[in-house]
Amino acid sequence: MLACLTDYLSLCRVTAAIGYLFLLLFSFFITVYTACFNGSCQVLDSCSQATDCGPGLYCGNCPALGKSQPFCTRGQAIVPTSIVGGLPFNKYSWLMTHNSFSIVDAPSLQGVQRLTFYNQEDTVTNQLMNGVRGLMLDMYDFNGDIWLCHSFRGQCFNFTAFQPAINTLREVETFLSQNPSEIVTIVIEDYVHTPKGLSNLFLNAGLDKYWFPVSKMPKKGEDWPTVNEMVQANHRLLVFTSVASKEAEEGIAYQWKYIIENEAGDPGVKPGSCPNRKESRPLNSKSASLFLMNYFPSYPVETEACKEHSAPLADMISTCFKAAGSMMPNFLAVNFYMRSDGGGVFYDLDSMNGQRLCGCNTIAACQAGAPFGSCKNITMPSSSPMTNTAGGFSGSVQFSKSASTIYYPNQFAIGFFSIPWMLFLL
Repeated sequence: MLACLTDYLSLCRVTAAIGYLFLLLFSFFITVYTACFNGSCQVLDSCSQATDCGPGLYCGNCPALGKSQPFCTRGQAIVPTSIVGGLPFNKYSWLMTHNSFSIVDAPSLQGVQRLTFYNQEDTVTNQLMNGVRGLMLDMYDFNGDIWLCHSFRGQCFNFTAFQPAINTLREVETFLSQNPSEIVTIVIEDYVHTPKGLSNLFLNAGLDKYWFPVSKMPKKGEDWPTVNEMVQANHRLLVFTSVASKEAEEGIAYQWKYIIENEAGDPGVKPGSCPNRKESRPLNSKSASLFLMNYFPSYPVETEACKEHSAPLADMISTCFKAAGSMMPNFLAVNFYMRSDGGGVFYDLDSMNGQRLCGCNTIAACQAGAPFGSCKNITMPSSSPMTNTAGGFSGSVQFSKSASTIYYPNQFAIGFFSIPWMLFLL
């Protein structure tokens, strides 16, 4: 009788174990079945590959903030004029890329190993398609032409050269021709000494037909024409140079006559401080109606950018807003613009445009034609992504081929270029 009871209890234990195992398997399959995939994942949802994330997102991570598991991250800006249009150009905030041409994995056209800093990870065409509307380009006389070069001492070398400037300008021309309601701004760090070099360059690139004339630019801090007026006149390309004499010589606007600007490099990312660049008028002068906010460290490192584009960026925007006498930046210039802990520069731009255009905490809450402060109810993602051990960091399908893993060029350059005169590379 005791033996029978023992056998019965053993059978019960086996049956219970099988039942428990079945429940675990059922729970697993339910979890897998309900997990997002194939483009259905939203911001901060876990992902295992780029195709898991929805439109405008990519599968990334942020180890610098302890977020090593992959999750969906913003990769595109909301173009503010698509929601609130018809206002003066200077009433909007736009995303600008610092050294837009200095792209990780860009092939060397000089047959030598390039030795310089890198600041971006995708093509200028892709930057524009992702909502970037401002480009910082360093132009030099080189090899009998004008080149984009990330160099120093006003001279381009074969190991700091990227490509002829006309190649990038033709990308801009293609974008403008295919997007007839978009406006692009180019800020040139100018080392071109060839007479009429820049004006001929833009003419040869086919960009002269989009040129916003200097004569129509406000000189005393007044409002710019409305974006609608600029589009109707086809004045959709603003070009600024760092050389004052070229305004009279070539009709290219002198940057600091129309733009106030905070200090670039490490002074521009120091918490609680937003000093003006020495070439610029004081930030609170009100004598210029455009404000370019530089936000990038002196030595760019891809893996740190997601951390830089989190809470510190929002804090610095607030600091610079106050330093400029409650003037919101019109351009936010950053490195590695797609790197973030979820929303990054895109959320901050949404917030800037929302506050200034409709009195809402994000541009996505604005309603065209509604009274100021009338906002849609928008649910924002939580601050921490779900965790998932599946998959690895896939990078973005929009990054260059190895941007998710290549950190060596900048790390090597930091050591080599730590000499003070190399700060000209900014």
